[in-house]
Amino acid sequence: MSDEWKAPEKADSGDDKSWKLLEKTLLASVQEQRRARRWGIFFKLLTFTWLIAMLVLFSPLMDMEKSATRGAGYTALIEVRGVIADKEPASADNIVSSLRAAFEDPKVKGVILRINSPGGSPVQSGYVYDEIRRLRGLYPDIKLYAVIADLGASGAYYIASAADQIYADKASLVGSIGVTAAGYGFVGTMEKLGVERRIYTSGEHKAFLDPFQPQKADETQFWQGVLDTTHRQFIASVKQGRGDRLKDKDHPELFSGLVWTGEQALPLGLVDALGSASSVARDVIGEKELVDFTVEESPFDRFSKKLGASVAEKLALYMGFQGPTLR
Repeated sequence: MSDEWKAPEKADSGDDKSWKLLEKTLLASVQEQRRARRWGIFFKLLTFTWLIAMLVLFSPLMDMEKSATRGAGYTALIEVRGVIADKEPASADNIVSSLRAAFEDPKVKGVILRINSPGGSPVQSGYVYDEIRRLRGLYPDIKLYAVIADLGASGAYYIASAADQIYADKASLVGSIGVTAAGYGFVGTMEKLGVERRIYTSGEHKAFLDPFQPQKADETQFWQGVLDTTHRQFIASVKQGRGDRLKDKDHPELFSGLVWTGEQALPLGLVDALGSASSVARDVIGEKELVDFTVEESPFDRFSKKLGASVAEKLALYMGFQGPTLR
């Protein structure tokens, strides 16, 4: 009996050694994979850091090289693309910085503001409008021309109206001199769901824009007054900027928020002539070489902004309330 039990013990001992050897081999393989993965991540980060460093170091050198090859005189081009709002490419800070750099450049013979924008913040548009008028006063020999591409509406037209002249394509959309504020109302939906809204404020009208509460007639009237005031400011700026070039300042629909094609806008005095950025540079300014002064975000800034984008902010903007917008 004792002999019968010895053989299995030896077999079990051999199996244990085999399993331990296999386990060590597997663990060593896993550790090697982890080590290789860590080194892979390290080298990827190192490569990324190197690329960013090269962009930062060589961007100024590229700008210097471009500057050295430029002629004795040229036309400055500044792009106004997309929504005019803070922290957007078409923010007042970016546009104003571009304008100042262009006007201060001794080689610039004229400035073109090429616009392709639906409008945006009245505050941002007002900042740019005021700065254009200030720079025109400081540099009377340098003319600024607004050239509308596909769209120059609302806040974008607000900015354009400060220019010496406005050009557009015959099919460009121009105008939309009005103000809008948007939001949603969820009161009926909450009642159907059986959800009760509870909100606590220290002011009687502090939550008057809350989309989860019914509108009150006096608060609606007040908010309409805010929009009407902003609209009057918009109209006054356009009239000041365009002056007598507006053919009919009392036109019933001129400031109603409607848009016109460039061809239709011409007899109304909303634009001065039809043309493009290249034709204005060549035929009006007399310097066909266009040098882009638009402030652009660096690749690193764009990458950082994407990483830090706030989903909550976007949800609040589109699901709740949007402030006054020139449209």
